[in-house]
Amino acid sequence: MKPLVAIVGRPNVGKSLLFNRIAGQRLSIVEDTPGVTRDRLYAPCEWNGVRFDIVDTGGIEPKADDEIRLFIREQAQIAIDTADVIVFVTEIGTGVTAADMDVSALLQRSRKPVVLVVNKMDRTGETDPAFYEFYSLALGDPIAVSAVHGHGTGDMLDACVAAFPVCTADEDEDDRIRVAVIGKPNVGKSSLINRILGENRCIVSDIAGTTRDAVDSRVDNDFGRYIFIDTAGIRRRSHVNDRIEKFSVLRARLAIERADVCLILLDAREGVTEQDTKIAGLAHEAGKASIIIVNKWDLIEKDGKTLDRMRAEVLRDLSFMSYAPVLFISAMTGQRTNRIFELVNYADSQSAMRITTGMLNSVLADAQARVQPPSDKGKRLKIYYMTQTGICPPSFVVFANSRDLFHFSYQRYLENQIRSVFGLEGTPIRMVIKQKGDKE
Repeated sequence: MKPLVAIVGRPNVGKSLLFNRIAGQRLSIVEDTPGVTRDRLYAPCEWNGVRFDIVDTGGIEPKADDEIRLFIREQAQIAIDTADVIVFVTEIGTGVTAADMDVSALLQRSRKPVVLVVNKMDRTGETDPAFYEFYSLALGDPIAVSAVHGHGTGDMLDACVAAFPVCTADEDEDDRIRVAVIGKPNVGKSSLINRILGENRCIVSDIAGTTRDAVDSRVDNDFGRYIFIDTAGIRRRSHVNDRIEKFSVLRARLAIERADVCLILLDAREGVTEQDTKIAGLAHEAGKASIIIVNKWDLIEKDGKTLDRMRAEVLRDLSFMSYAPVLFISAMTGQRTNRIFELVNYADSQSAMRITTGMLNSVLADAQARVQPPSDKGKRLKIYYMTQTGICPPSFVVFANSRDLFHFSYQRYLENQIRSVFGLEGTPIRMVIKQKGDKE
């Protein structure tokens, strides 16, 4: 498993700029209140041949209100529990603040490696005397950094890599399928994890997960090798503080980002709720292979048509995920839980499927012969060819004479034709339309 670096710090210390600098690209990160999930939180990185992942955790901003303080502590704690190494960002302009001291105390108790960064040291040459104040945080030698200009980021990354734990995992760790179990509270996520681990008696070891309430568990059995990620539930907004709600979405997104396959758990007694739709949407938007798991099926009174009726309702309410298989289980009794492994393997393989350009264009020609491309004001859409550009999820580029004429309905039609020939069950499809004159 790749090491994980978490960036923590107050708002306006340049944390997001530093995240972008390390990630090597300009990622969309939106400033907001503490704990609000940002557009992009997670990115793969490499430094001097060492691969690792980096997470931007959002600003830590203390206030007098006890509830807010509790939330701030939770936010800092999530970063602590997530990371192998923590980059603690401060800034020269304000000096050491009370919030910096509070976070420093948490980090020291965690016994995790901490790299202390003093940002906005934009001038080269003589060191600003205020820099030495940051030794008072008792986190070792601070590193002067300019996220804007890039000064000092190499020293910071050297320190991070030097602090990474020695990898004792199997060399083929990347061969494991990572499965995130997501859903609102009390749908049976932990019960399902316990059933899987207890029944198969195949825990190699427990490793720290992405959240304070999550543990990644390695599983080996006759079906394959897996890492199951148990996540904290996402609560309904009416039941929790708005900031807490958004922070729980952050947790789910972190788990989804790391996953190959997502198990979206529903409560059979409640059906698909608005919150279930939002959670499923996170996996869909992330392009992850997904399986819809309807749990607590043992508590439902049934007749001969109950299962088919429930399946139809689930697919109707989650119509944007019509590609996802639906499985009815009972984590309590173990009913059909072994079937999960078969579906995980299948969805993972479908997500990684590659299709030759020749085969794709054969399907494209047949699809156009069946249903003629749309036209508008005498001008008809012409589709030249299609090619696959990526996997996980399968991604395609379609070249046409006009992007405006390429209606969404015809794009959905082509997607359905591709699925009917090649399967691609359990995985979303990405399709990009390019017209003549587009830059690569």
